[in-house]
Amino acid sequence: MLKALLYGSATAAPLIVGAAVGLRWTLPKQLLATLMAFGAGTMIAAVSSELFEPAFHRTGALVAGLALFLGAGVYVVANHLIETRLGPAAIGWALMLGTILDGIPENTALGVSLSTGGGLVLVVAVAVGNVPEAIGGAALMRDNHGLSHRRSFALWATTGLILIFVTVLGNALSDNLSDTQISTVQAFAGGATIAVLADSLMPEAYREGGWWVGMATAAGFLVAFVLQG
Repeated sequence: MLKALLYGSATAAPLIVGAAVGLRWTLPKQLLATLMAFGAGTMIAAVSSELFEPAFHRTGALVAGLALFLGAGVYVVANHLIETRLGPAAIGWALMLGTILDGIPENTALGVSLSTGGGLVLVVAVAVGNVPEAIGGAALMRDNHGLSHRRSFALWATTGLILIFVTVLGNALSDNLSDTQISTVQAFAGGATIAVLADSLMPEAYREGGWWVGMATAAGFLVAFVLQG
């Protein structure tokens, strides 16, 4: 339980720090793009090694594949509804809601993965990916909606607490879950993460940073891959 609390806090702390930075300063777009691309690279490694691969080996292609597509589908549909209802003028809120939307299955899978000895690569991937989302989202909420710094920070801090809670909850429930159920959670989170990468993180990184962000993505993948070793 303590390990789950520490790992959950490790994913939430960058989110809260990022929100504080976004509310206080305006960082260069190229820097944010580099962080997003690096985070995308770490997530690619985490999805393959700590989420989908163990699920595939435990349950096979059918169950793991269905859970993967379900996770991707839930994120894609929910993200589309957010964009449709809130529109581009509310992109800051969309980023925060998107963080919750992909963070809940990721952090739940993180808590579950701790019971099988994994989690390190995933916690690094989630933590790195949370930084640019929080910085950009908090800055847009400040600039486009006129929210006070205190209220905006409170919203992002609450999001961080939610991620800690679901990590601890996932770890607590893992003892009562079968291998198939654990694998389903992992594959579902993997699908949601892939959708986040394809729909949000990588397109935004390329749009803001240009062609060279592919190098930052490769660097993120390498770091995460080395951590596995």
